[in-house]
Amino acid sequence: MSQAMMKLVTQHNECDDQLNRCEAALHKGDLASAGRNFRLFSEFLDSHFALEENKLFPAFEKATGMTSGPTVVMRGEHAEIRSLRDEAYAAIEANQAQQALAVIDTLNVLIQQHNVKEENVLYPMCGGSILNLDAALDFGSTCCGSCS
Repeated sequence: MSQAMMKLVTQHNECDDQLNRCEAALHKGDLASAGRNFRLFSEFLDSHFALEENKLFPAFEKATGMTSGPTVVMRGEHAEIRSLRDEAYAAIEANQAQQALAVIDTLNVLIQQHNVKEENVLYPMCGGSILNLDAALDFGSTCCGSCS
């Protein structure tokens, strides 16, 4: 697995960890902690999605010519995840812990299904299609430095 793919998987895990911390805080009735953890989850999620949507997906589409394939599905799932994220955040902000937990349950399922598709299908496709994936994602280049 390339450095880029490992970093993308690490980002998935970081998002999962923050969402799990939020959920644990909600179960304890600690809405302040839940809110902090959820905001961190949301920041991590937005950063990860921006990397995929602005760099990974366009690089894959350019390399393969597939503009109506898996990246369209992933973008659609990103929109669904964002919608559920916003719904959960609204419930947390309204001090509705049970409602937030219900939405987070659905959000967790969707995210896990989404991550499996990316990690087992899309990322390997990207790794096999995008020349120097690390550089395409600004994770560093394997270039020796003599390139211009």
